[in-house]
Amino acid sequence: MAEGETTGLANNTHPAPDFRVFGVPGIGMIENGDDLVAVITEALTQNQLTLEHGDVLCVAQKIISKAEGCLVALSDITPTAEAEELAAATLKDPRMVQLILEESSEVMRHKPHVLVVRHNLGFVGAHAGIDQSNVDHSDGEMALLLPKDPDGSAAALRHSLEQHYATQIGVVITDSHNRAWRMGTIGSAIGCAGIKVLDDSRGGEDIYGRTLQATLISRADALAGTATLMMGETTEKLPVVILRGLPPAQTLSDDPAQTAQLINRPLAEDMFR
Repeated sequence: MAEGETTGLANNTHPAPDFRVFGVPGIGMIENGDDLVAVITEALTQNQLTLEHGDVLCVAQKIISKAEGCLVALSDITPTAEAEELAAATLKDPRMVQLILEESSEVMRHKPHVLVVRHNLGFVGAHAGIDQSNVDHSDGEMALLLPKDPDGSAAALRHSLEQHYATQIGVVITDSHNRAWRMGTIGSAIGCAGIKVLDDSRGGEDIYGRTLQATLISRADALAGTATLMMGETTEKLPVVILRGLPPAQTLSDDPAQTAQLINRPLAEDMFR
């Protein structure tokens, strides 16, 4: 580099945000009908925490589903002939396959132990997001479905918490998704309220003045993935995480159209069908 020459990053005039991620301990075992607003506010108080302007509250799908009564007893499920056939091909419990079919609009791919579907919510993933981990099976085998309307659940949480704390926040409901051509799962947003879901930089310029052609950032998924690092996936018991310090003007939105549905790629653009 010649004397006096600087990189584009050195000329960045935007101050680095004081970004923090912290879990909220004390969220107990959630059951059908529990008031999550009361549970969350009590846990925040016990930990001498509050919600501040610009915070993004990330909530694990599992406690949303439990509170909304999405737990199903497999003994109540009668598999159809289609479910029996798919179960034989995937080596899965026919009752689980029946639930997966009911929660999905299309079977995309399958092989032993794996059934990839398009969920009724619009995204593609394994087993329609149905989970049996961290679920009480003492009274028989159970399965936990995704919330019917996670965007609606996020909006309701946001409204009540904003009223309680008299401040503006965002809410993201997270779930673990797998990804094409990549190993492992990552936290993804399945429900959003009060945030800018996508950051569309197309038509803008990079640090060298080049016009950006395809830069469309899933801000919601980035937030969910960050929170999931704190939540964990096994025995951590931290289903609620606060992200603090992001610039509110770039993060928050009052537009009710800013939902997780925006993240789902339209069927017409699906290159793998």
